[in-house]
Amino acid sequence: MKIASWNVNSIKARLPRVTEWLSEFKPDVAVLQELKCIDENFPREEIEDLGYNIATHGQKSYNGVAILSKYPIEDLMIGLPGDDSDEQARYIEATVSKVRVGGLYLPNGNPVPGPKFDYKIAWMDRLIERAKELLHQEEDFVLGGDYNVCPKDEDCYDMSRFIDDALCQPESIDRYYSLLNLGLTDALRVFHPSGRNYTYWDYQAGAWNKDNGVRIDHLLLSPTAADKLIKCDIDRTPRGKERPSDHTPIWCELNV
Repeated sequence: MKIASWNVNSIKARLPRVTEWLSEFKPDVAVLQELKCIDENFPREEIEDLGYNIATHGQKSYNGVAILSKYPIEDLMIGLPGDDSDEQARYIEATVSKVRVGGLYLPNGNPVPGPKFDYKIAWMDRLIERAKELLHQEEDFVLGGDYNVCPKDEDCYDMSRFIDDALCQPESIDRYYSLLNLGLTDALRVFHPSGRNYTYWDYQAGAWNKDNGVRIDHLLLSPTAADKLIKCDIDRTPRGKERPSDHTPIWCELNV
């Protein structure tokens, strides 16, 4: 099973790129982030025509997450547990062919300090609690998405430029490693244990052409899913296309 994650930065603006990628790359499951549309405006027909079932958690103009799957989408859960007052569309979870898949768009958190960063840290604490619950169920699961966290210096082209950015704050990084310390596996680092493997390049200052990127999109696997991990990599192709998202897909393959 090939599982991918991609922050599309507006499904409407990026629809030609998304349908092109789905047709060519053919992931079995894809979690999308930053849809920037309500559920009713998601382009279901164009994607269903490619053989995908769809579940969305949308929000007008901001955020929004989706699961696309060639398998039936079962036991759907909308929203991250732990805060009933949270109205931001940032989390979706479902079972696809006996694998539990969570798609997340973790808050950016800027500026630091401030309420947006406080929200990010509280959200990460809730994600840690959800991961504990999933681990207790002892099933294969993948938590994929835009984590808005650079775990190490090598995950950023120049960490000195991000010293005040929420992506690289110790509190954010500590919570990312709290997830790994539960027993989760950073799938990319299994096959690329070191090196500059970026998933995001800003639109400004020629960042793409200079390869001035950051790695903030991650696939974290439960122990049983990690045992089935065959491949993991970043597909840079969509970022080099016309009118691309500023992110590019990351994907893994499980022998399930």
